[in-house]
This record gives sequence, C-alpha cells and structure tokens, in this order.
Amino acid sequence: MAKSKENAAAAAGTSSVSTAGTVDRHFLHQAKSLEEKLIEMRRHLHEYPELSFHEHKTAALMKDKLDSYGYKTKAGVGKTGVIGDLGKDGPVIAIRADMDGLPIDETNPNKYISKNKTVMHACGHDGHMACGLTAAQMLSQTELPGRVRMVMQPAEEATDSDGKSGAWRMLEDNALDGVSAIIGLHADASLKAGQVGIISGPAMAACDGFKVTIKGKGGHGAYPETTVDPVVIGAQVVQAIQQIVSRRVSALEPAIITIGAFHSSSTRGNIISDYVELEGSFRSFSQAVREHIIAELDKACSIARSLGGDYKLDYELGYPCTVNHPEITEVMRQAAIDLIGKENVIAVQPKTWSEDFSMFAEKVPGAFMFLGAEIENDTRSHHSPEFDLNESGLYLGSAILAETARRLMQHYKDKQ
Repeated sequence: MAKSKENAAAAAGTSSVSTAGTVDRHFLHQAKSLEEKLIEMRRHLHEYPELSFHEHKTAALMKDKLDSYGYKTKAGVGKTGVIGDLGKDGPVIAIRADMDGLPIDETNPNKYISKNKTVMHACGHDGHMACGLTAAQMLSQTELPGRVRMVMQPAEEATDSDGKSGAWRMLEDNALDGVSAIIGLHADASLKAGQVGIISGPAMAACDGFKVTIKGKGGHGAYPETTVDPVVIGAQVVQAIQQIVSRRVSALEPAIITIGAFHSSSTRGNIISDYVELEGSFRSFSQAVREHIIAELDKACSIARSLGGDYKLDYELGYPCTVNHPEITEVMRQAAIDLIGKENVIAVQPKTWSEDFSMFAEKVPGAFMFLGAEIENDTRSHHSPEFDLNESGLYLGSAILAETARRLMQHYKDKQ
C-alpha cells in the first residue's frame, strides 16, 4: 500500500504539456487538501450501507451535503435518488455517483466495517459518493462557464419489482433533462492506485439473464423407456448453449454465456423428473451480438422438442453496453493526462462488468472512467465479503471529475 501512496503522490506532481498551454492543476491541489475529509466521508458511508431503493439515510446525507455547498437539490428522484444543480446559464454537465450497497455480510477487520449486518459496500459505491461530493464541493467554489448537475443515483446493483434499476427510474423522472453530457467513475480494485483507466467506445458489457424450463415426462428410474427425461435433454441443451459463443458468434466479437443453475423437479436418484430449470446470463458488447445470442438461445433450446420434450424460455434483459462517447472521452482523457501524467492514464481493455450508467450514456453523450484502487499485494475481489479499497488515489478521481466537468462546460459553450 505504501508504494501505491507514493505513486499517487508522484502523480500529483507530474508535469505534463497540455494542448491548451499551461496546465491548471487547481482541482488537483484542492482535492489533495480535501483528501482527509474525503476518506472520512468514504469510511462513514462504508459503515452505514443501504440496499437498492432503500438508500434513505444515504440520500438524506447526499442532499444535506449538496445543500451546504449551495446546490439547488431535489430528493425522491428515481424513488430514492437526489439531484443537485449549481452554476449559471450555459451547458449543463452531469456527474453521477451511485449509492447502494450489496446484500453481503462484511468480514473485514477494519474499524469502519459495516454496522448494518448482511449489507455492505462491496463494490466501491462509498468511494464513488465521496469522490462525487468532493468534486461537487470544489466546483461550488469555482467560477464556472455553465452548470453542474450532481446525480446521486440509487439502485445500480439491483432492480425493483418492475425490473427497473435506479438509472432507469431517474430517467423516468427527467433527471437528465437539459444535460449536455454526463461523466462518472468506478473504483477498480485491480488497477493501481494513482492510475485511471479511460477508453473510448464500448467500456463495459451488456448483461442479460434467462431462464429455461424443459418439460419432459417423469416416472420410475427402473423404466426410463416410459419417460421423457428432461435431465438428459437439459444436459444436451446446456452443451448446445455453450457452443453459441464458440460456433455462432464471430471470434472478433467478445461474448460470454454462463449457465449458473440447473434444478430438477426430482430430488431422488431413482425418480425421473417432470421438468428441469436452467438459469443463466449472457454478456455482449454490441446490440447486434446481443440480439443474435437471444435468437441462438431459442434455437439451442429447441433441441428439447426434437427429443420429445418441450421448453419455455424467458429473458430478463438487463443493462445495455456502456459506450463512452469519443468526444466526451477525449476531454476526460486529456484532463486526466494534464492532472496526473500520461503514464498514469491507462488504456484499459473493456470490462465484462455491467453498469446502468449505460442508460444515462444512451440518453446523452457520456464518459466513464475506472479509478485505480488496488491494495498492493492484496487485490480484493469486487462483490466479496473482504472487498476494500486503497484510498490513496481517491482524491485523483475527484480532481479529474471536476476538471472534466469544467472543460466540458467550456467545450460546449465554445460550440454554441
């Protein structure tokens, strides 16, 4: 961890030549001066996580903080979300931070371990909020060529009873009306603290779920010839599904299909079941591949009918692919280079994670970066009971968000 802190400190002092001339590192120095409070906020949020669409105390804190910075706020956006506006007339740039935790019982030895049993910030959303609030505070103390809108979003990790996530619900409540562009970040526990990952185009996968019910004819295990065994049929369906990516999708198009569950209606070894249920997910980086996989899944399941059974296939379409807009991404990339040095701005590969920031980026041009937070020699896995962040590079995220927002305001103002 000590080395990562040194990397972050070195990044803060790195010299870089901007295409615009002298580099203004005001936000970097200001974020560094606020680092202690940023980490204090992150740890407080970590202690009191709340599940998707139940972020009532978290949202109240976000609103109170934004109010104190002079933002005009509105609560209850997208059920439990908060938005805050600040600045004069001009281009509106949104900064998004997600607020929800996960249903995980934390096992870390830290003093700031979750006090809400079976709920944990196991993906870095506590860091996202702390970075967002720090960026919001810095922007409130700066003369801006436009307006900033803070989008404190609920429910990135889960959906409601209608299958809608927090981003979807906030869009229904017009959270991005009038916005020219949106930016955000995600902590990455596999990327060194002091670095950020920024790429243009597809950055994170679409993730969708499916459930297959294969119907057969049950009976006694001693007389299989009188039955239609859905377990045997299901095994062949699984094999066919696993050949979709290798044989039905181009090798130049990344995709993943996973069967995570296979349940039989029989619980005995000598009883042939009436039906089996398969549950799985698939990830893709283009809408064309997404639609192709859906069609191929149906073909694979049709094996059941040729073998005397039947099937029902249901989909739960999730978040689309997160696509970074080239123009917005370039502004963010250059801001990051000017603040922390080109050697610390990494062209990471697209991730097979899925994020509902994608829905915002479909509404308006967006850019989403990965903020290095790896604990050296102890890389933590996201969504695990032991997850934690290296906090030494968090202030860099705040600085880059604030600087990118300021530059985008000027960028759009110059285009008017």
